[in-house]
Amino acid sequence: MNQLFDKNESLEQKKRKKKQDKALVEMVKLGYEKSARLKKMLDDAGINPAEIKSREDLESLPVTSREKLVDMEMQQPPYAGLENPDINVDRIFTSPGPVYEPHLSETDYLWARAFFAAGIGPKDIALCAFSYHLVAAGLTFHNGLRRVGATVVPSGASSSQIQVQLIKDLKVTAYVGTPSFLKAIIEKSKEMGFDFKNDFLIRKACFAAEPLLPALRRSFENDYGIDTYQMYGATEVGDVAYECPEKKGWHICEETIVEIVDPATGKNVPDGELGEIVVTRLNDIFFLLRFGTGDLSRLINEPCPCGRTSYRLAGIAGRVGDAVKVRGLFVAPSQIKMLQAKFNNLPLQVVVSRSGHEDVLKLRIEKISPEIGSASWEENFKKVFREICTVGINNLEYLNTGEIKPEEKLIVDQRAY
Repeated sequence: MNQLFDKNESLEQKKRKKKQDKALVEMVKLGYEKSARLKKMLDDAGINPAEIKSREDLESLPVTSREKLVDMEMQQPPYAGLENPDINVDRIFTSPGPVYEPHLSETDYLWARAFFAAGIGPKDIALCAFSYHLVAAGLTFHNGLRRVGATVVPSGASSSQIQVQLIKDLKVTAYVGTPSFLKAIIEKSKEMGFDFKNDFLIRKACFAAEPLLPALRRSFENDYGIDTYQMYGATEVGDVAYECPEKKGWHICEETIVEIVDPATGKNVPDGELGEIVVTRLNDIFFLLRFGTGDLSRLINEPCPCGRTSYRLAGIAGRVGDAVKVRGLFVAPSQIKMLQAKFNNLPLQVVVSRSGHEDVLKLRIEKISPEIGSASWEENFKKVFREICTVGINNLEYLNTGEIKPEEKLIVDQRAY
């Protein structure tokens, strides 16, 4: 058992299901009593909460997409009526949309299973390069690292040069962040005259929020001696899955029920088939049932040599719908519509592509007035865009009036997964 985070990771599937079904029944019962929104959803659907007895019964409920959750929270801020009003919330996180998430930090161990599987522990000094500002990432990863005993350097979104200095001075052994940022840190270290592999001690890296492309993984592991691990989750539901040392799929966390569904029907697809990842996090604070992540994957149910018995996700095959993740943050059509409204319903389109290992965000904009494209206009536009969408713009492309057709998507994702 010393190779597993706890005994739950080695449960027989039947015992795991029985345990999770019991927790689900308790969550639905409590949610029906405490959450005005969940009560209305079940009542409108003619569902008695006592009818939800297992994960299979979840199919009777609709999938809630991120866009739908944004709309629900805008109608009934801050949590769409999905919260337990009796809970004393420790922190309120936000993510673009906006989406607000109540959080209890001291009683959970988000991401601890992932860090334990990656071999991070009390002897490690871990650099946490996720933002600690507003969003859940920095603090939740921080708590998970502390749960496994690691010392944390909360570097957040500091510049790559500062990150290099921290890694050097504090003898950092593990990195937690996006793969593209680690690549940028390595390149900056070369500019500063260092040999990253020989001058620094980082030998483990846990990545989230961005895909880890095979070529970049090979480079980290072969060129720099860094053992890499992928983690998967969403701010709305926390940690969902993680890689073990076998790296043959992502183990589903014990605290979540994951379904793979047909995006058109919301019904579960047969094991092994591709569908949307839908997550229900078992908890007593935020009663969000069947959250649709918008990501496509399939389940692996063959045993894993590592000893963990949970089903695994076979990576991410792509996205459902129109919202896309850019440099670890979602950009949604609702945000772009807000942006347009601030600029006199400006016709525009977001195009996301990839250059090497980095996401590139370009805006195509129609020049419907003379000031559009001037230095002062661009400065203000980029400022407002970052305020609404959180991420920065790489390029602006100006078009003639009428070039963006009404039927075109607001957001176009040109990346290959």
